[in-house]
Amino acid sequence: MNRVEPADLEYLRSFLPSKRVLVGADINPEYAHDELGRIKGVPDVLVRAQSKEEVSKILSYANRRLIPVVTRGAGTGLVGGAVAVKGGIMLETTLMNRITELDEENMTVTVEPGVLLMDLAKYVGERGYMYPPDPGETSATIGGNISTNAGGMRAVKYGVTRDYVLSVTAVLPTGEIETFGSKVVKNSSGYSIKDLIIGSEGTLAVIVSATLRIVPSPKENLSLLAPFPTFQTAVSAVPELIRSGTDPTAVEFLTREVISLAEDYLGKSFPRIQGDAALLLTYDGFSAQDVSERADMASELCIGRGAYDVYIVDTEERKESVWSARRVFLEAIKASTTEFDECDVVVPRSKIVGFAKYIGELSERIGIRIPYFGHAGDGNMHVYFCRDGLEEDAWERKLQEGFDFLYSKAAELGGMVSGEHGIGFAKREYLAGSLGSNQMELMRRIKKAFDPKGILNPHKIVT
Repeated sequence: MNRVEPADLEYLRSFLPSKRVLVGADINPEYAHDELGRIKGVPDVLVRAQSKEEVSKILSYANRRLIPVVTRGAGTGLVGGAVAVKGGIMLETTLMNRITELDEENMTVTVEPGVLLMDLAKYVGERGYMYPPDPGETSATIGGNISTNAGGMRAVKYGVTRDYVLSVTAVLPTGEIETFGSKVVKNSSGYSIKDLIIGSEGTLAVIVSATLRIVPSPKENLSLLAPFPTFQTAVSAVPELIRSGTDPTAVEFLTREVISLAEDYLGKSFPRIQGDAALLLTYDGFSAQDVSERADMASELCIGRGAYDVYIVDTEERKESVWSARRVFLEAIKASTTEFDECDVVVPRSKIVGFAKYIGELSERIGIRIPYFGHAGDGNMHVYFCRDGLEEDAWERKLQEGFDFLYSKAAELGGMVSGEHGIGFAKREYLAGSLGSNQMELMRRIKKAFDPKGILNPHKIVT
């Protein structure tokens, strides 16, 4: 791979305004890392593209010159996926932020990659629709969500990003612009190249547009907060809730520790609940009676499985108290320590209790604080190693040890390395250990088929 030279900057400025080609001190230091901040790398040049044609020119030139290209949206990732670890060109897509079509007959919306999730939700919501994927970070871009196959709290009912992407238009490293997929409802026409690009974290192509499936927005929704004496009793109720036919939209587990951190962070009190853990359940639908009946069934089930009580989160004050706390869990943990790192692991629902017990044992064994929360409905746990007052050497040693133990335990329980945050740079070795040599070699061959010169987001996912 080559570094960017003055002649390369001259070429970029031949078709882009200078204010969109930034170098040196003009590049904000925030571009040297993502939200987590542990993986660092400074791009030689930051290029802010506004069209697919500009992206095409940038990629075809970089491909000829063997310059690495890292695509970046809002930079909300946690695994170094959008960090320029080898310098080169950082291609930012946040200026490509148009919603270009709402097709109500086919129930689709077409967007550029820089559209923020919150803006898309507002746009379709005002027109009576919903885009179901609901990652906690609503300031993330749609391009980033597609690149990591983001999930979120509604995944237990509605699925993940991949389930709503009907087509993507992407630029290949050669500069060719191709559309993969279409608005059709079903498709068995050859290999699904679209689905390879989804979740590929910018290593195969650069997404410049996507057509997404939308659904009618439910008219009614209701949340329940069910406190339990222990984490085990809370999460043990989840498989029965899923089997019950009540069809929850979200099933979140909350621990007393993380609730307290959120209260400190917000300066607000969470509804006072007994016990060490709680389930936060959401139900939606088009009939108030139907939603109420399903919520009543869930309440009875929780009480039968040991819940102290079930509170209906119906007033605006209670909704604000509960959901504002849930949405800042990550920020609250971050604010509670000097440095942290995350293990975004997913295990079968039936194994959550065993994995949580192991986290507690590991915390005592290696002497480090490890708070966690997550999506009980789909087995996705967000586990955080907190540095607190540890010296650098001890922190790095304990962090490595902790990751090794947790990913090994997840594999033992039939889990996977990442549920929704991707692999990026930080988790490559764990992915290789999880999938094995045959699957990793297949992934390398796929990478080579798309990007034979290896310019797109090098050293991410596979090496």
